[in-house]
Amino acid sequence: MAVRELIAFECTECKRRNYTSTKNRKTTTDKLSFKKYCPFDRKHTLHKETKIK
Repeated sequence: MAVRELIAFECTECKRRNYTSTKNRKTTTDKLSFKKYCPFDRKHTLHKETKIK
């Protein structure tokens, strides 16, 4: 079983998944959130972690 998990970051305003990344499940148990650029809103917005289906 792999320790690193593939995740996506979803914009909190337009609800689109704009970015992907990996995270270590054992060391980072809480959900990540970053202020990143949303090309659809054309501004920096809060992006929260979601699972990739």
